[in-house]
Amino acid sequence: MNKSILPKLSQIFLTFLVTGTFLFGVLPVPCAKADAVKIGLNYPKTGPYSVQGLDQWRATELAAAEINAAGGILGKKIEIAWRDSQSKADLSTANVTELIDKEGVKMVLGGSASSVAVASGKVCQAKGVPFFGTLTYSTATTGKEGRRHTFRECYNAWMGAKAIASYMKENFTGKKFFYITADYTWGWTTEASVRKFSNTEDKSKHKGMTTPFPGATEKDFKKALSFAKMIKPDVLVLVLFGKDMSTGVRLATAMGLKNKMQIIVPNITLGMAEGGGPKVMEGVIGALPWCWKAPYKYDYARGKQFVEQFAAKHGRYPSTSGASAYTILYEYKSAVERAGSFDSPAVIKALENHEYTLLKDKQVWRDFDHQSVQTVYAVKCNPQAVVLKDKYKLDYFDILSSISGEDAVRSREEWNAVRKAAGKPTQLEKLPGE
Repeated sequence: MNKSILPKLSQIFLTFLVTGTFLFGVLPVPCAKADAVKIGLNYPKTGPYSVQGLDQWRATELAAAEINAAGGILGKKIEIAWRDSQSKADLSTANVTELIDKEGVKMVLGGSASSVAVASGKVCQAKGVPFFGTLTYSTATTGKEGRRHTFRECYNAWMGAKAIASYMKENFTGKKFFYITADYTWGWTTEASVRKFSNTEDKSKHKGMTTPFPGATEKDFKKALSFAKMIKPDVLVLVLFGKDMSTGVRLATAMGLKNKMQIIVPNITLGMAEGGGPKVMEGVIGALPWCWKAPYKYDYARGKQFVEQFAAKHGRYPSTSGASAYTILYEYKSAVERAGSFDSPAVIKALENHEYTLLKDKQVWRDFDHQSVQTVYAVKCNPQAVVLKDKYKLDYFDILSSISGEDAVRSREEWNAVRKAAGKPTQLEKLPGE
């Protein structure tokens, strides 16, 4: 071979490796060995929820390293195979199919958009592989879209709305609300839940607008905010997530709305608050299932340990998204070991009605819908000065109150009614042969 063309061939080969890895999310590790088990992570490496995605990756990697150091799962070391969801449902369908069919994963976790979680759950149900929703707040994920192979570790929109309902009733009863909502399943169910618990279901009085998802632009948010400015509500509810929420709050502040109305973000995360910045987020009210302050406020030893290990490695605190991913990996390990097998029906049986305590107080995998029932927190964003005093400048949340999972979650009767209305059975269906 002509030696002069070798450098060119090398460069072509290198380009193929780099672009292939970027486009397809192929993890640069060897195929799973006999003494290894592959776990699939379908997460938003890029797109509007990439900040939440990065935390999922970091926490999954941390949990896998800890579990492997302790001997793995039934003696098998964890290997993580990942794909970039970009928060797109159609891409996630292809990703999860590849993770199961080509990578041979035994379980899939991840997602920050509920449309992604629903799409992932459909694939996993068809292929008989457990799926764990890491950050999916649409009530539909374990409601009308619930499936036997789908488990949700975080809370849902119904639970979040319940957590802030008492604060809203105490401070904003009789006030006028305006909703700006991301136009997809999480946005729809979140808005409906907040309206229900704040008694603002009359849309002729409490108006709203939707913004595209994914792909909303500043022009879309300015249009919705301009309408809100004209309506002059007392409360502006931003049913937006990730970078979209950060953009929405920033523009609302720049347009002078924040000085004239209370801003509520029903589902908030540390990354979202950080994206908005301490001045912009000051005074914003929201709800979440976990934040790094909770283990210190309520003295949860394992939660404090996780925060400190994560911070030592990454120079920042973990968010809800990371806490959920970390917990999922440990819960999967625990279920497999109780079952004595990676067999999906056995793992599902080991999970149902199982109580666990890891980063907060007691949680339970409810048997009929596979929702993790857990304590929910209402929070208010701290003043800028408080945030900036923190060593990582990430002390964003003051916990206002909490509500137990049993009080926050939808009842069996309410769940049954939703399933019947959607034409779905009131028992999660087993696959043939289970």
